Amino acid sequence: MTYVPKGSTAEGPYALDLDPKRSGLVYSALRVIEIEPGATHSFATGESEWIVLPLTGGCTVRTEGEIIELLGRESVFGGVSDFAYVPRDAQIQIASGAGGRFALAGAKCERRLPARYGSAPEVSVEHRGSGTCAREVRNFASADAFDCDRLIAVEVITPGGNWSSYPPHKHDEHRPGVEVELEEIYYFEIEAGPAGQEGIGYQRVFPSRPGGTDVLAEVRTGDAVLVPDGWHGPSIAQPGHSMYYLNVMAGPGEEREWRICFHPDHTEGYR
Repeated sequence: MTYVPKGSTAEGPYALDLDPKRSGLVYSALRVIEIEPGATHSFATGESEWIVLPLTGGCTVRTEGEIIELLGRESVFGGVSDFAYVPRDAQIQIASGAGGRFALAGAKCERRLPARYGSAPEVSVEHRGSGTCAREVRNFASADAFDCDRLIAVEVITPGGNWSSYPPHKHDEHRPGVEVELEEIYYFEIEAGPAGQEGIGYQRVFPSRPGGTDVLAEVRTGDAVLVPDGWHGPSIAQPGHSMYYLNVMAGPGEEREWRICFHPDHTEGYR
């Protein structure tokens, strides 16, 4: 399984449930849940650390005597959100008075770090690339922005008609100082048109080794693409429809870092 259409991994309360047992990944996990107004959701974190990230709406996260209030946001296209980090081996409750949709980004880990609040104003927003390769990267849980054991997570907004995740790059080998082995999950939402019409995007993953991952997926809101290995990119947004994706990464390395290798046949000036 590499391309994950909306609803194809729905399980219980989760509209998307990509844990290692069903995704084939070893470290990275992602769930998306819609909570009705006034409702709650509880879960055990198990062997993984998690970030609760509002996609729409706000919520209250309770764990181990901690109460973390998240203001959230109206939509992923409206700006960054605050978020909550919760540790492994804990019981979590998420409550939402007005309801909303929430991503749970997870990674199998060893260290048990404390529950913490991530402030929206402290999220570093990077404007990467130029021209038709310009995009916005929200580094809310990048390796150098927020402390986790293994989890790395960022958001990207690609304007309609633009390419992102370009040049194609990979991180599927351990090469000290050059490249770090990381699995990755892309979760997509596409901005609707002015009349409410649905938009689409495209995601490419191609082999970096014989028999490696090879997919060209047409993606819509709620879809995901798994990147266990291989060159990935571009991510292409339909003109008139901005594209959002949440990247969730984790790997076996002793150091939590993001080191990638760009495809040698593509111009690096578009980074």
